Amino acid sequence: QTQLVESGGGLVQAGGSLRLSCRVSGAILSTFSGSTLAWYREAPGKQRVLVASITSDRSTNYADSVKGRFTISKDNAKRTVYLQMNSLRPEDTAVYYCNLNFRPGYIYWGQGTQVTVSS
Repeated sequence: QTQLVESGGGLVQAGGSLRLSCRVSGAILSTFSGSTLAWYREAPGKQRVLVASITSDRSTNYADSVKGRFTISKDNAKRTVYLQMNSLRPEDTAVYYCNLNFRPGYIYWGQGTQVTVSS
């Protein structure tokens, strides 16, 4: 059973930084390395939206609102995907979810980690 577990969330002041991690278990290396991995976030009363993604060949994509501030990366050997968040703003406050997409029918989500940015 594939499971995704996020960590690294918390409370930070505006302008600060956090690094989120998402450890994937139950997936063989070729599945992890061949997947598109992504971070989404869901703010109170809003829909879940894509924040950043990284493909199997390490191509990255970012939401306009986080470009230049957030960086997504992955470590295939550790089966872990990261989201480095710098220059955090109060509007970045949300629950952040990790997503693994290998193929239709093999898509998994983590349970989410809360990020709160105070002004």
